[in-house]
Amino acid sequence: MLNRNAEAIFWVGRYLERAENHARLIDVYYHSTHDGDDAEGRARAARIIDALGARRDYEGRFPELGEETALHFITLDRTYPNSVFSCIGQARNNLRTLREILPTELWDALNGMYLWMQEEEPVRLLSESPHHFYRKVRDFIAAFWGTQQSVMQRGNEWHLMESGKYLERAENVVRILRSVSFSSGPGDPTDYPYWLALLRSVSGYQAYRRQYADEFAREPILEFLLTDPAFPRSVFFAVGQLEQHLKSLDPGEDGPGTGAAPGKILRRAAKLRADIACLEREDFAAAGEVPGGIDGLLSGISQACMRLGESVAESFFRREEATA
Repeated sequence: MLNRNAEAIFWVGRYLERAENHARLIDVYYHSTHDGDDAEGRARAARIIDALGARRDYEGRFPELGEETALHFITLDRTYPNSVFSCIGQARNNLRTLREILPTELWDALNGMYLWMQEEEPVRLLSESPHHFYRKVRDFIAAFWGTQQSVMQRGNEWHLMESGKYLERAENVVRILRSVSFSSGPGDPTDYPYWLALLRSVSGYQAYRRQYADEFAREPILEFLLTDPAFPRSVFFAVGQLEQHLKSLDPGEDGPGTGAAPGKILRRAAKLRADIACLEREDFAAAGEVPGGIDGLLSGISQACMRLGESVAESFFRREEATA
């Protein structure tokens, strides 16, 4: 497999996971405040922008924070590379270069989603219920992943696309957690709306309730979203899946770059998974007693994920310049 094809496949997984994550998070945060959690449209927009890590890009474009402007910016803006539309468009562009080696059904699913989004307008997005729009985005992406599960051979292309998806998922969950204020003490009832929105933004509310019942507090939520081995959107689960897919790359199958994942990548993935597995509720409680302690803990995990992504790029996608 050519390096450029390996990189394109990997980023199809990342872009679609990013678009789905953004759609889910925007939907939950936007509509949760209509239930009385937050009456200020500006505060609502600020929370969404911060949760997506888009504050710097937004402020570089717009002098003031407005709900309508923010919603358009992170959803349909064609010039912002991390808007939902841009992520889907970039995934489509990558997939278009791979049509000869990937099943046609994948192109049909993704192209249909892109053409639908291209017709959406900001005015219509806000005048109608945004919930229906974001739900449709999620349904389209779920249909793509369902098609991928059904028709794609379990070769290097499969493992690369899955690797991109799970690396992006781990980074997204950590980013969402970092956007939440953990300044209040354990069991503070005023934090309930934020915990509720946080869990729903990763589709983890029901799974959390089955495991922790009515225990809505900082430590168990961090424990669940970071370390749970069975919840598919926990950071531990995502890193474990990433490690397994990297291990499964077959050098005998004309693999990308150097073939099988180099030991450095696997060691970094295994170390990150082990570090997360060793975290206990007491660690979160201790970090919460120190100003910025929880953010520092999450920042360390975020940086480890970014280093892992850089290692994948250096090993599989970087092309040496031709020499005379």
